[in-house]
Amino acid sequence: MKVLFVCTGNAARSQMAEALARSLGLDADSAGTDPKDQVHPLAVAVLKEKGIDISHKRPKKVDLTLAQKMDIIVTLCHEAEEECVRLPVKVPIHSWNLPDPAQATGDEEERVNRFRIIADEIERRIQILIESSQKPSP
Repeated sequence: MKVLFVCTGNAARSQMAEALARSLGLDADSAGTDPKDQVHPLAVAVLKEKGIDISHKRPKKVDLTLAQKMDIIVTLCHEAEEECVRLPVKVPIHSWNLPDPAQATGDEEERVNRFRIIADEIERRIQILIESSQKPSP
């Protein structure tokens, strides 16, 4: 199963989702509608805690060619805070509606905890996605 994770900046949620999905055996990629210059340092740090290195990754823009090669597209945009991508493809699109941890406020520990919470939630949802894809069709 090929999965594309899309968020706005491709600097936090979708990068974490791609890396977590790959660590769980999925063929995954990620992209953003308005990519940032670099992956968020707290995303790198939180995944490093999980034994995953994304320090070499770079944000990239979502494009139709990439999207059409996927079996599933997962948007991670928080609909109350940002506009999610609308891709004209015949690929199932799932919306996970997760807040951007890069927008978290507070001290360093509070912001790191926000990244941990989002990473854990993404990992939980990926596991559910994997389990549901392995169930036989009726």
